[in-house]
Amino acid sequence: MDEVLIGTLLASTLRVSVPLILCALAATLSERAGVIDLGLEGKMLMAAFAAGAAGATSGSLMLALLAALAVGIALSMLHAYACVSHTGDQVVAGMAITMTAAGLTVVLGIAWFKQGGQTPPLADTVRLAAWFTGAGDALQAVPLLGPALALAFFGHNVMVYLALLAVPGVWWLLYRTRLGLRLRATGENPAMVDAAGLSVKGLRYLALAFNGTLCSLAGAYLVLAQNPSFVPNMTAGRGYMALAAMIFGKWHPVGALWACLLFGFLDAVAIRLQGVTLPGVGTVPVQAIQALPYVLTVVLLAGFIGRARAPAALGVPYVKER
Repeated sequence: MDEVLIGTLLASTLRVSVPLILCALAATLSERAGVIDLGLEGKMLMAAFAAGAAGATSGSLMLALLAALAVGIALSMLHAYACVSHTGDQVVAGMAITMTAAGLTVVLGIAWFKQGGQTPPLADTVRLAAWFTGAGDALQAVPLLGPALALAFFGHNVMVYLALLAVPGVWWLLYRTRLGLRLRATGENPAMVDAAGLSVKGLRYLALAFNGTLCSLAGAYLVLAQNPSFVPNMTAGRGYMALAAMIFGKWHPVGALWACLLFGFLDAVAIRLQGVTLPGVGTVPVQAIQALPYVLTVVLLAGFIGRARAPAALGVPYVKER
């Protein structure tokens, strides 16, 4: 029984952490290039709506993913146009994207589907299927750790494995490639990048394109894997939690991963504790349990925002001297 509990808890942690990991990596890429992104929540929400609407209308998984990618990347390009091309306030632009997405998804959902802002449930053919179920069944026969490992790491959908692979991928891009060196230099000293004959605007646009792609996948995951349809405000602050995880991880992909897994673990524990009676305490209030990940977000931001060193040019528009 303990092995089953441990395995299911770890599996829930991985599944819940996927949108956090993808958004934290998206924020790492954009902020390493010097662009603050408070629009993670809005991009993820709009991508989730696009995936739900396209999936429910067409019945195609591919079209749902493409719709999510198109919307997420378009919003990132809008962010780049406002903040990189026209040196707008990056914080204001990000919040504008999030606030617009929160209202627009509800309005469009009501207008198109007449279900209070929700989309119709997606067919099973549009949902992401489980992978490596056969390997998990074979591992179940291994004594002691076999059942726990089988439940924890096998039978997930492709997006779970993609999110985990994206962490070393982003690390390799930032720290082992010439492009990554240029992106990091853009966030530290854009004048030096410009003096080297490179385009600061082009590099920041590229970073935000990567950012939009990862946010799109995070939003699509919410509809195609976790919930069978789009629900208004279904992101529930995950974009801000991912931002907190990135700061806690000191703008590093691996550090952000561990913070996201911690958030996911607390969320998984909160689900398990609902309705549980503790000795001397009684039934734990559902609201108190659900607040755990958000309380941790505030604690981490309050405790580490001053300790982690952000990129030197983060949030500073670059204007080329003539």
